[in-house]
This record gives sequence, C-alpha cells and structure tokens, in this order.
Amino acid sequence: MNEALSLLLEGFQVALQPANLLSALIGCILGTIVGILPGLGPSTTVALLIPVAFALRPEFALIMMTGVYLGAMYGGSLTSILLDVPGEASSMMTAVDGFQLAKQGKGGAALAISAIGSFIGGTLSVVGLTFLAPSIAQYALLFGPAEMFSLMLAALLFTSALLGDDLLKGLAAVALGLVLAMVGTDLQTGAPRLTLGIDELLDGIDEILLLMGVFGVGEVLWHVSHRQGGAAERLGIRGRLWPDHEDWRRSWPAILRGSVVGFLAGILPGSGSSLGSLMAYTLEKRVSRQPERFGRGAIEGVAASETANNAATGGAMIPMFTLGVPGSGTTAVLLVALMMYGIQPGPRLMIDHPDVIWGTIAALYVSNVILLILNLPLIGIFTRILDVPVRILMPLIIAIAAVGAYALHGSLADVIMLFVFGLLGYGMRALGIPQVPLVLGAILGPRMEQSLRQALLLSNGDWSVLVDKPISAAFLAAGVGLVLLDAVTRRHRIPTAA
Repeated sequence: MNEALSLLLEGFQVALQPANLLSALIGCILGTIVGILPGLGPSTTVALLIPVAFALRPEFALIMMTGVYLGAMYGGSLTSILLDVPGEASSMMTAVDGFQLAKQGKGGAALAISAIGSFIGGTLSVVGLTFLAPSIAQYALLFGPAEMFSLMLAALLFTSALLGDDLLKGLAAVALGLVLAMVGTDLQTGAPRLTLGIDELLDGIDEILLLMGVFGVGEVLWHVSHRQGGAAERLGIRGRLWPDHEDWRRSWPAILRGSVVGFLAGILPGSGSSLGSLMAYTLEKRVSRQPERFGRGAIEGVAASETANNAATGGAMIPMFTLGVPGSGTTAVLLVALMMYGIQPGPRLMIDHPDVIWGTIAALYVSNVILLILNLPLIGIFTRILDVPVRILMPLIIAIAAVGAYALHGSLADVIMLFVFGLLGYGMRALGIPQVPLVLGAILGPRMEQSLRQALLLSNGDWSVLVDKPISAAFLAAGVGLVLLDAVTRRHRIPTAA
C-alpha cells in the first residue's frame, strides 16, 4: 500500500503539469458533449482520437482519452433526465426515474444527485484501481503462456455471454473477430492467411481502422438511418437545484452500494457500465421498502444507476492495465492506443512504464474533480449542444474518420477498409449482434495465438497443458461454466444494452 501511495504521488506530479491538466480539461469537456449527443459514445470518440494521438505525447493523449471516457459517463445523465433519451447505453436506467423527476419539477435535484453520485462512484473506483491493480499485476507475473491463453479465452467467453440478448450471436461475433485477427502473414511460417490475394492485407488488418470503422462510421450510419424525425420533449430545470434532506437520505446508501456494484461489474471482462447500472438499479429496487416508487420518480434509482456506471470505469481499467484484457469497448480502444506507443499492457506495465500509467491513474482523480465542477454550472450551456443539426454533425464525424484513416499510412486502401468495417458495424447492429466481442476478438486474437503456440512448444505439442496447470484450468472452467449457465438461464434474463 505504501508503495502504491508513493507511486501515486509521483503520478500526480505528472498529472498536475499544466499541459496534462489542459489535456484532462479538454477530454472532460469533449466527453461530456459526447455523452449528451445521442448516437455517439466514448468508444467512438476515443477511436477517432487515435490518429490525432500520433502527434501527442503518450501521457497527454491517454489523459485526454480517459477524460473522454469519464466525461461521457457524466454527460449521458443530462439527456436521460431532461429528454428521456439516454445519450449513452449506460444511462438507460437513469432515464427511468430521472425523467419522471424532471416532470415533477425536481430535474435540478436529479442532476445534482447524478453529478455527486458520479463523482463519488468514479473516485472510489479509481481508489480501487490504485490499490488493486499492483497486487493483481504481481500475481499475473506468475502466469505462463497456458495461463495467458486461457485467461483471454475466458474473457472472450464472458463477453459473448454478458453482452447482447443472444448467446449464439455473441459467440459468432467473437469467432468473426478471431478470423479477422488471422488475416495477414503467418509470422511463424511466412505464409499468407485469408488475404484473398490483396497485397494490402499481407500486414494484417490495422486495429485502428477496425475500431474507427465499427465504432465510428458504423454508429453514425446506424444513428442516421434510425433517428426519429420529431424532436424529443425537453424539460426545463424547475424548482431547487440542490437536493433536500429527504433526497439525501434516500440517495447516500444507493450511492455507496452503486459504487461497489459498478466497480465489480467493471472488472468483469466484457460487462461494461451498462450491466453495472442495471444491477445497481435492480438491487436498490429490491432492498427498498417502497419498490412501487421506482419508475415513478425514485431519486435513489437515479443515484444508484449513475454512480454504478461511473464506478465501472475504474474497474474496467484493472484487467486492461494488469492483464492486457479490456473490460469494455472503450478500454479496448485504450489498449490499442497503448500498443500504438509501444507500451505493452500486462503484468509488467506498471513496472516498465510507471510515469505514463501512474500519471494516467492520477489524472483520473483530477478528471473526476473537473467533471464535478463543470457539470452543475454549465448545464444550461451543455443543453444547447442538443440543437446542433444532425445533418452537420454526422458528416463531420465521417470526414474526421476518413481523414484519420488516410493519415495512418497515406493509403486510400485504408479509407476503403474504414468504410467496409463501418458497413460491418452497421450490419451487426441491424442483426442484433454485439460489436464489442468482435473488437475484443480481433485485438486479443494475435496474442492468444502467440500464447497458445508458446504453450504447445513448451509442452511438445501436448494440449493437456491447458488443463494440467491449475490456474489455466480454472480460467477455462470459469469461461465455459458461465456460457453454460447463461444458456440455461437465458430465458429468465433481462436484456441489457451493450
């Protein structure tokens, strides 16, 4: 613990540098705007920032990206409460009671509780990240190739089971991601694989293009083709802005419980903040003495869901930093950003790159404070963002993605691939296939293949090495067990947004 505190203090020396403070501020404002605008999300925005990050220092870029991640969680509450339109999937449960409170003239109190709960949940999750990540990384150093392969396979199975409403579709998305990961030249034999005779595919599929296409272009196409023609009703902020004593009495236990539930949900690979928000809301309804109030304006429902979706952000970064396994779609993009700088996530990350990682962790504390300061005074300004015409916003996003794709290698082939992946992302949304398992499969695929080959090489080709080692067997059993349990109980599960 003392070592973690010492490293965190050194991280604050990095995070509090004027340039990095500016980076955190830009990221928080941009993320809040992204959270407010329906149809966008942190995954999309962070993916579009990757080409820009080439010209930035690692810590500056990562602090900005994590600021976007946190800001989007905050921003989604505003449209959920005032418009009944979740800007983010994780804000879906906030809209259930938040909009009802706004109709009752308590929109200001709901927004205040949302901002405070977000701050507490986000900060407590970073505290958990600070003290748990080094311990997990220390134990992860004991993992060999067999354990790493089983861990990544279990993460993909978890993702396919927890995201979406159809297990088979989740598994299909994982399989497609692994197939995309195989495209290119086999580094062991030098033989081309799945290149279809296209020379541009010999080096494999650029993960950045895949991310920008699926999360960026695909989401824009989906939003444009499914947006409603009429404008949603916007409720003004009436009544008091600050919660009264009764609101506080109902909210603070929900905030504490939501922090724990959201953090634990974030650690689970593939679950993301949407599951944490739903679990926290459901828990509050079950422990409440007046469950009939939920759905009619229960402020503890807003407190629980908003706290949990922000608490999930710190939890999701733990497996990404320590094991190289993303816990959400946004952390998958952050993983690619780290590798772009030659920083390999995994057990040695905090040892080999302490300045970048601990600077980023310290910046998460700073960003939560910035967001708390920004959220209440600037609500009126942020609501004006909703007036930006879609016909201007969406083409602008497409243009940014195309320019970013071309800037990667100066090739029109990359731009074509960007739109191919955009159509793929759109098609997956149309068919109800979750996108995150596809992306995680494509990102983890090469590392899984390398770990499997190393494990088989060390065991002289004996596949039983995957079950002979206790840790490896435990990971495999957990992954397969969750899939089987999900298959049995699928009919009784509540559908959640990815």
